[in-house]
Amino acid sequence: MTRTLRPYAWVKSSYSDANGGDCVEWAPAHASATGIVPVRDSKVPAGPVLNVPATAFAAFVAGVKDGAV
Repeated sequence: MTRTLRPYAWVKSSYSDANGGDCVEWAPAHASATGIVPVRDSKVPAGPVLNVPATAFAAFVAGVKDGAV
């Protein structure tokens, strides 16, 4: 069975406001559906998308929150 996903619904990082609105965006709905977290540069929305396994993305976010990254 092939599952068709709608275009990504991008969400800006909560840290974007600290950078004047330019930061990263991610697509949480796609992550929930596939286990892959698409990430892109909000300044270049037509640019490349980095697809990260959800477990690695969660570890990265935890590291940022803990000050390790």
